[in-house]
Amino acid sequence: MSRAFVKENDLEHAGIDIPERPISDEPNYVTPNGLKLLNAQIDALEIEREELKNKKDDPIAKQKIAIVERDMRYYAARIESAILTAPKEEDHSMVLFGAKVTVEDEDGELSTYEIVGEDEADIHKGKVSYLSPLAEALIGAKLNDEVTWEKPMGDTYLMIQKIEY
Repeated sequence: MSRAFVKENDLEHAGIDIPERPISDEPNYVTPNGLKLLNAQIDALEIEREELKNKKDDPIAKQKIAIVERDMRYYAARIESAILTAPKEEDHSMVLFGAKVTVEDEDGELSTYEIVGEDEADIHKGKVSYLSPLAEALIGAKLNDEVTWEKPMGDTYLMIQKIEY
């Protein structure tokens, strides 16, 4: 039957069909800090869900609850698939997952990047996903190596100045 002939209030059903968040097919490597952040997201969402349940008669709150529960399923799946790494136990002479790398570009400017998992990545904090072109250029490099960061606007050459874990 067509929805045009149904008398139910459309607000009652608004947001009920919230699409699931896509989950990457790549291995879910996480740093210890990345795992803490995933758990913190779940905790924050649980608090938000409890607050919204007090407004259960509000159709907008119902929609928000559906979004929060969808996000909780996403983070729970990411925690379940997490492959916890131990960066402090890695070979400190080489750039690997979890490393903080200080590089010098062609203009002599220094930048520091930390190679992290997909969910922890935040370029504003200098955290790049291990799947990013920058991380791919850095992984496997050693101190004083020059690497090529392939970018759409042209390649950038970076010299590894410091590797920390």
